[in-house]
Amino acid sequence: MQRRTLGRTDLQVSAIALGTMTWGEQNTQAEAFEQIRLAKDAGVNFIDTAEMYPVPPNGETYGSTETIIGNYFRQFGDRGDWVLASKVVGPGRMAHIRDGNPRLNRNNIVAALDASLARLQTDYLDLYQLHWPDRKTNFFGELGFTYDPDDEFVAIEETLEVLDDLVKAGKVRHIGLSNETPWGTAQFLHLAQTRGWPRAVSIQNPYSLLNRTFEIGLAEIALREQIGLLAYSPLAFGVLSGKYLNGARPAKGRLTLFDRFQRYNNPQVEIAAQGYVDLARRHGLDPAQMALAFVTSRPFVTSNIIGATTLEQLRSNLDSIELNLDAQLLEALEAIHLRQPNPAP
Repeated sequence: MQRRTLGRTDLQVSAIALGTMTWGEQNTQAEAFEQIRLAKDAGVNFIDTAEMYPVPPNGETYGSTETIIGNYFRQFGDRGDWVLASKVVGPGRMAHIRDGNPRLNRNNIVAALDASLARLQTDYLDLYQLHWPDRKTNFFGELGFTYDPDDEFVAIEETLEVLDDLVKAGKVRHIGLSNETPWGTAQFLHLAQTRGWPRAVSIQNPYSLLNRTFEIGLAEIALREQIGLLAYSPLAFGVLSGKYLNGARPAKGRLTLFDRFQRYNNPQVEIAAQGYVDLARRHGLDPAQMALAFVTSRPFVTSNIIGATTLEQLRSNLDSIELNLDAQLLEALEAIHLRQPNPAP
């Protein structure tokens, strides 16, 4: 397993990270434990979670994923072997969290972190991420931006100041962004430099063969400022494995179980996914492994966050680290992208 430097820190993280958002919904605690052990045996040392997991989020399962991870640490006692990342939710989407108003202000962030640490059964996080911006902007598949001069969002200064206190208290080692824009990322970096507050070391945004929008603006920032991408949804909820082609809906597939994920279910996605799957098969490759290898190989990617619901899927996804895409294959991938760019932003 390759190791890469997390931002400007001294932490070395595996080029593949273990995603956890199915634990507590599609996966039991016992299955999650098996996934962790398998990933560790493969050389993974980076595990990513969030207070709102599992997904789809609801009040009954809220915090279950972190609880499972905490139970794992209690049983196996290897917390120190892991770079552990979690996230605090932003506003507007979680009625069951902190009375439905989880803004990125002092009270909310402190409460969220303390609760996460308790569930995770640890006294610190290696990486604490802002799950999405407090302000109104475009993320989660929204491409258009409508400026709202009356948007009363929590100032980035306030958010960073409380994160600074948490770093100084030893509860957080480093901070990161998620679902952030070029403007927001630049603001966080500027304020960190001018105020002496913690510098974001990573940005966790979607990135896959079906969504390469990170390359527009953010890739340059990631490389020049050493704030690498932690890529999520690298298989677009499994679409790039080919299992949903021609209208197929496997019994335990996420798009079968949950109809809320429409960004990965449109005619343009179908056309592009078919092209990528056909290309992989012509070259004798597993389509999912090819898609993952593409993401992992990008120079702005620090770690590729993979998730799976079965050990077979996870083992195959982990094996993608061994796949090197040659120039001819990369050129063919680019040709498909140019014909059908970013159908699942």
